[in-house]
Amino acid sequence: MHAADPSVLGVKNEEARWTPDAEQTPAVRQLDVVLKPLSRPELGDIHIDAPVFAVGRSEQPFASYGSDILSMLSRRHARIFHEGGVLYLADLGSKNGTTLNRVAVGQVPCQLRNGDEICFGGALSYRVQITQALKPRAEPGLTLTLTPESGDSGLAPIVITKFPFLVGKAHPTFSRYENKPGHGRERSYLSRRHAYIFQKDGQAYIEDLASGNGTFIDGLRLEEHAVLLRDGAVVAFSGKHFAYRVGIIWESGDELAPSVTHAPMAEGVPTATVASPPIAGCMPAEAPPSDRTKFMAAPTKFLEIFCVGDEPKDDIEPADSAPPGAGTKEPAVKRRPRGRAMLLLSELASLLASDEPESVRRRWWKAAAVAGILGALVLTAYLWSASERDLKDAFARGEYARAAALASRLLDKNPDDVDLKARATEAALKANVPAWIAKVRARDFDAAKGVLTGMSELATRDADLRHLIDELQWLSDLERLVSARGGLKTPIRIYADEDGIEQLIGRWNDDTGEHQRVLVRIASYVPQFGDWYGEALTHLRKLQSESTVYLPVIERVKASITTELARDDPEALGPVLSETAEKYPGLGGLDSVRQDLARYIEIRREARTPKSGRLFALLRRARFATRPFEQSQRALATSGQLPSADLLQQYDAATQAWRDGRASEAFAGLQKMMTAGSWGEAAGAELERRRGVTARFAALQESRNTSGFVDQLLAFRESLDADEDVYFLRATAADLNLQKDKVIARAQDAVNRARTSWQEYRSNGPIDASQRIETSISDQFRTRARLLADASRYAQQAFLIYSQVDAAGAGQWTAIRDEIESEARRQRSALRDLSNVVEPGLLKTKLSLLGDSNE
Repeated sequence: MHAADPSVLGVKNEEARWTPDAEQTPAVRQLDVVLKPLSRPELGDIHIDAPVFAVGRSEQPFASYGSDILSMLSRRHARIFHEGGVLYLADLGSKNGTTLNRVAVGQVPCQLRNGDEICFGGALSYRVQITQALKPRAEPGLTLTLTPESGDSGLAPIVITKFPFLVGKAHPTFSRYENKPGHGRERSYLSRRHAYIFQKDGQAYIEDLASGNGTFIDGLRLEEHAVLLRDGAVVAFSGKHFAYRVGIIWESGDELAPSVTHAPMAEGVPTATVASPPIAGCMPAEAPPSDRTKFMAAPTKFLEIFCVGDEPKDDIEPADSAPPGAGTKEPAVKRRPRGRAMLLLSELASLLASDEPESVRRRWWKAAAVAGILGALVLTAYLWSASERDLKDAFARGEYARAAALASRLLDKNPDDVDLKARATEAALKANVPAWIAKVRARDFDAAKGVLTGMSELATRDADLRHLIDELQWLSDLERLVSARGGLKTPIRIYADEDGIEQLIGRWNDDTGEHQRVLVRIASYVPQFGDWYGEALTHLRKLQSESTVYLPVIERVKASITTELARDDPEALGPVLSETAEKYPGLGGLDSVRQDLARYIEIRREARTPKSGRLFALLRRARFATRPFEQSQRALATSGQLPSADLLQQYDAATQAWRDGRASEAFAGLQKMMTAGSWGEAAGAELERRRGVTARFAALQESRNTSGFVDQLLAFRESLDADEDVYFLRATAADLNLQKDKVIARAQDAVNRARTSWQEYRSNGPIDASQRIETSISDQFRTRARLLADASRYAQQAFLIYSQVDAAGAGQWTAIRDEIESEARRQRSALRDLSNVVEPGLLKTKLSLLGDSNE
């Protein structure tokens, strides 16, 4: 940050600068200034060509911005101005501050250089672009005369030919009246920096500098922005005493107001007549007031005007002051309404100042009464402002949770106070966002939501805060999705992630600029949020990149699943899923979909042509992760193509008895189901299967001491249903453990057989497309299919045996089993893809040779 030279801000050299013979300042370079937006690119560039550029919520172009921006700007926020060919930035005591290169601008104007970054209110940041003007701009000559409105006021006219001109009690134009009778008291009501007049586009403008007693134009008090000074207008400073009629003369000589043609040269020295307006830049000595006396006003530097500094407090407005032109019935000046306390003080003051005779004792009683009333007023004012003091104190101590609660209560009383809403928003964010970030980083999203819920209670009276909370919730949802996926390196999962991704990206794309503005605003309050949300946006960009590739693929696959299930042709989905997996290996969740597809196909086949009586068992275990399969199964049950919920409940009761070893009760339940219409056949088949299990278990017990017991034991256990026949698995576990060595030997033998068949299959070469499409079964196809089927059967058998007695042993053969099964699935899938080419009976036989259990 480049602070201005303090030497140019003081008034020590005032007389030297205003000496008539002082050397004229050389012409300075003119600048083209452009503010390039950083935080809000859509708002466009701001070109500054005036000597003073005002920043504030009622100034253009800022007044046209959204309420979220205006709430961060003060009415008189900052000014950018030219001085001696240099550009400066001054903050005018704004609530949310101004920064230059991320350093706060204090009470001293800072020099701006090309490439600097400035920010207003933490919401609007710009890059400063400064170039030398190609065509110098020349302001037309202008002489402004301020003639006292009252002819007997004793004030001298003021002639201004060089701008800007500062109005203030310390300025030589007004300080000369300090000890003059009738003027000194009135001068005390001026502020040190009361107002200033400047030239823009060939016109004169005046702006009040937040003076204590105001500046008035034709009886109306100026607000927070500059207004045009028109010829003939009456301008008054702090009441009716310093009131002047405006006269303007342009360089062309067209006089639009009366002008004064005499100027004093020194106090007590006769005035000299001048033929034309004198040259500005000199400050003559005092002369006796007269109708022909005038002051040649020297220009003031903008640096002095906008350097706030620590100044003494200005006196309060006189009770009887009023601007000129005020009527007897209605004051001409529209002043801010005076509070009850000030009215009472005025009455007390007039009472004490009364000239009516009274006794000394009575006057003492009156003074004591006044002192008591004043004390009560002070105490009342103190109590009334306690909440506001507590709020400021909470901010100063960094107790933002308490500050948020106090601000919320104050909003109950002042719901339309924009500044208070801004402070309430700031306190709520500073109190809660750090805790929210910690919860999100810890992946405790429920706790993070709780933090936002607590903030929502503070937002009931602050719609702006509600908007910020919604943005934080969006970020929380983004991180929750990334966490649920297991990080950004894991694939997007079909039927799990696509809806959340589409919703998050869609909301961002709806108004990207608004999202960025809100995030920057939150970061302006909570600095650590800036680093964190940068990471979150990196996650968003990764999701956007992935979504352009995978979301269309997911939509096509989902559409195919919906279509084929509606056609009742789920077998057609196998090739679709296989092709998708090959083309898009980064797409996750396809294995789960294929498992659901296989389960669904098995249920449909069993429901159409019951063979094993396993339909009820399949339905009992059916748990679909893919919504369309679950919905389709429910629709089939509703239409009567699958057993009803009542039958499934009866089957569950019978199965539970079977699992507990209560065979007679289980048989009775299934026999009852055999009378249930078309599904009685399936119940009867399951009853026969369970009776067969009971019979084989009895035969196994009788063969305990025979040489073939181990083979019979393994065969019996292989025939059991791991989910429903648990009673018999437990009943034979002790025998299996006793025969562990022999069982492991059987498993090793099965592994060797599987490996031999697999090596022979690979040596002869896998089944190729020509063999699959042939119109008959060749010896070559038959041999290779038998080798692959044997390898698959022995591998599964070995793995099953190992898993029962030696899990570690089973693990070492997992790789070869998976390799064999992968080839078997590939060959079966390739054959099914030829369903429209190969005759159905031939296709069924070929699949059977490959060991397809469904054929």
